[in-house]
Amino acid sequence: MGDGAVHRSQRWDWNGMIGKWILIFGVVVILVGAVIWLVESLGLPLGRLPGDVRMRGEGWSFHFPIVTSIVVSIVLTVLLNLVVWFLRR
Repeated sequence: MGDGAVHRSQRWDWNGMIGKWILIFGVVVILVGAVIWLVESLGLPLGRLPGDVRMRGEGWSFHFPIVTSIVVSIVLTVLLNLVVWFLRR
């Protein structure tokens, strides 16, 4: 085995790994969709917070939800840190 050959147990299982990542991606998409639906049904003003940039002109509009992005980033950071903290206990 010293000639660079890789033992069968050391090879990557690409089919299983790709399938696992596709499944994880699908679950994440479903969770994001559920959170967006929940936020809209609760009437939270995400995307319409003070500080979100909105410009409208004749035939065009521009929307940059900077404050909403910061709030979502802070909430996700706290949640993920809590999850990591609980998993390490």
